[in-house]
Amino acid sequence: MASIDPRHILLGSQAGAFALPVCDHYSGVEVRMKKSLALQAEMTEEFGTCVFDVTLDCEDGAPVGGEGEHALLVAELALAAAPKARVAVRVHPVDHPAFDADVVTIAGRAAQRLAHLMVPKVESVADVQRAVAALDAAGAPALPLHVLIESPAAVHRAFNIAAHPRVQSLSFGLMDFVSAHGGAIPADGMSVAGQFGHPLVLRAKLEIASACHAHGKVPSHCVVTEFKDLAALQTAARTAARELGYTRMWSIHPDQIRPILAAFAPSEREVDTAAALIEHAMAASWAPVQFEGRLHDRASYRYYWQVLERAHHTGLPLPEPLQPYFDEPAAERH
Repeated sequence: MASIDPRHILLGSQAGAFALPVCDHYSGVEVRMKKSLALQAEMTEEFGTCVFDVTLDCEDGAPVGGEGEHALLVAELALAAAPKARVAVRVHPVDHPAFDADVVTIAGRAAQRLAHLMVPKVESVADVQRAVAALDAAGAPALPLHVLIESPAAVHRAFNIAAHPRVQSLSFGLMDFVSAHGGAIPADGMSVAGQFGHPLVLRAKLEIASACHAHGKVPSHCVVTEFKDLAALQTAARTAARELGYTRMWSIHPDQIRPILAAFAPSEREVDTAAALIEHAMAASWAPVQFEGRLHDRASYRYYWQVLERAHHTGLPLPEPLQPYFDEPAAERH
């Protein structure tokens, strides 16, 4: 087997750019935050890898007047999380009075345990720069930023926002986006059916996904509020993944996590095909090969390697010859 990690041969400077779990689970109430972290630990043990992020929420989770106490709680929960946990925090928007204190308390205390910081209601690159300056001042200069795009103006600037080097992922904020139109988009635009049917909502989703892929960032799809309708959730997740180019999706209820994983996972046949082709390519030292009646080169190798990465991030088993590349020491090689 080649000694150099295939992800660096095939992905180059974008190696690791898409290496995020496909599900980002949000909770903001203390008991639910603790349950989310416990569930993450249980499912990490089950799948052998962390299959979803837990994002502890200050924006919607903190009671008015109790923002400081909530930020302290969130920092302590992050510090107490399991060693392999992937924990993030959504702070208040950059123009909120609690933003700076959020960053000082959370990033200042727990940056080493955080996967990223989510900043909501980002309108421009200037907002990103404001968040970066706050993180740097708090002693967290390496912490990645995820940002929420929630208005028509922010969608217009999505490519510039995605280009910022500290931004790792863009998420679409459906509810705020619809309400920002002053009634021009009907309430149905926030439903499972409407958010894939209304032209303005669909256009926004495509713009955000395109901006992310143009700059090697991760597009994260919005919530489905009908959390008890798991069939509708899985349909939405599959549409986001298969038709709109999203590689990640929000969860707001524990029951949504497994359907999201299933929707974003490749099929068993896709995994088998990808593994067989990659083994052929490695044996040929990445030169072009014929496989199943077709000619393949590094362009298609890149695609099929990413199928294997998606399988890993959704907890699917990989063929034994390729598994070492996805074990933790190999996955951390740079």
